[in-house]
Amino acid sequence: MVGKNKVGVAVKYILAILFALMFLFPVFVLFNTALKPFAEVSITKMWILPTTISFDGFREAFIKLSGNFKNSFLLVIPVCTLSIMLGAICGFIFSKIKFKYSNIIFALFIFGMFIPYQSILIPLVQTLRRMGIYGSIGGLVFTHTVYGLPISTLMFRNYYAEVPDELIEAGVIDGLTIWGSFRQLMVPLSIPSVIVVLIWQFTSVWNDFLFAVIITQDSAIQPITVALQNLAGSQVVEWNIQMAGAIIAALPPLIVYMFFGKYFVQGLMAGSVKG
Repeated sequence: MVGKNKVGVAVKYILAILFALMFLFPVFVLFNTALKPFAEVSITKMWILPTTISFDGFREAFIKLSGNFKNSFLLVIPVCTLSIMLGAICGFIFSKIKFKYSNIIFALFIFGMFIPYQSILIPLVQTLRRMGIYGSIGGLVFTHTVYGLPISTLMFRNYYAEVPDELIEAGVIDGLTIWGSFRQLMVPLSIPSVIVVLIWQFTSVWNDFLFAVIITQDSAIQPITVALQNLAGSQVVEWNIQMAGAIIAALPPLIVYMFFGKYFVQGLMAGSVKG
């Protein structure tokens, strides 16, 4: 019996190592190619280590992507801020304020999560044109805020549903209005949900390509995902610059997850019991 257990454990470790290597191999190729000089870059030999380490790819990629890198931050910061503010307000309304047909309205509200991006592109572009914000960072901010509002609302609503109603009632008895209770009682308790929405929206918006390429036509205002695709030359592809650009583009979401990842899981679990 002991021998069988050891064999089972050994098999699990071997499988775990194999799956880890399969997952890490593309990452190895990414860094390996980015650190090669252009003369050593070959698509058929991407796994071969470079004879000399070169940071030329990173330097060129940063020069070409620096403006678009800034554009991505100009996009994600207001989107995350608006998503947190509006999601918290809507989540509070649907969890603590009872009104006629609230459940039906909430269901219709959440239905927006299941609408595919591709199905609304034409009416979206027409709407943004009428609003005068098509082809701008503001148009992208509006689009991502509206499209992210259902999931943001759902996360806050599920979290607020666990907060006892007696807390709000006690605040009202002490002289607070319903919105005063929201600001002074619920908002300070919302940190776990704020972090969940922040990470969710940050990574979703930062990694978005479809909305970005459709709404922004001018390369000067395009976010980094579109600019990264444009790094590919028409005839010669400088793979070391492409790979270095991909690493640069992936750093902000990676850093966010490194610092807030554990809070993300805790926040998701905090709102998973009710709702």
